[in-house]
Amino acid sequence: MTASITRNLRKFSLLLWLLVCVGTPAWGDAISAKRAEAELVDGQLAVSTRFAIKMPSGLNEALTQGVPLTFRLEFELSRPKLTAYYLNISQWFSPHASIAFKLSYQSLTNRYRVSIGSFSNYYPSLSDALRSVGAIQGWRVLNPGELSGNTSDQVAGRIRLALDISELPKPYQLNAFGVSDWNLSSNWTSLEMRGSN
Repeated sequence: MTASITRNLRKFSLLLWLLVCVGTPAWGDAISAKRAEAELVDGQLAVSTRFAIKMPSGLNEALTQGVPLTFRLEFELSRPKLTAYYLNISQWFSPHASIAFKLSYQSLTNRYRVSIGSFSNYYPSLSDALRSVGAIQGWRVLNPGELSGNTSDQVAGRIRLALDISELPKPYQLNAFGVSDWNLSSNWTSLEMRGSN
């Protein structure tokens, strides 16, 4: 009986290991940061970013079939450490700021739409639309005055862009688990701090 359980556990652990190896996405290859800068403005951090996104064929198919894709740009403060620690505790260790970019395909007009909140812009091709996903200039990520008294060399943070699977329709959410095409994310990228005003 014990030998049978041991054999089954070995088979299960081998199967689990294979699933992890096969299902591990190549995050760094699919989305990469091309610009990641920030500057202090009136005690607040203003972030500017741009990303290069390689859309896997499975996501492209879903998009052209009418499934909107939400990408989330996330920011985390890492220095000053006391402020970063306070933000981690107060926000339950989730990113300190995030903004959503919603990408959709309009089949009647054969155009792509990228929305940030109530603001939308239309693009003639997917490559044009993807260039605007994650691209932002002067995004204020912290409360005004939160970093007052700090200089730019005392402040550090990082950003990443990822496909938000939780925003997909339920059937797609279930199919997304373990499929590398749907686990699209950049690595965390440190912000380059520019001189403060």
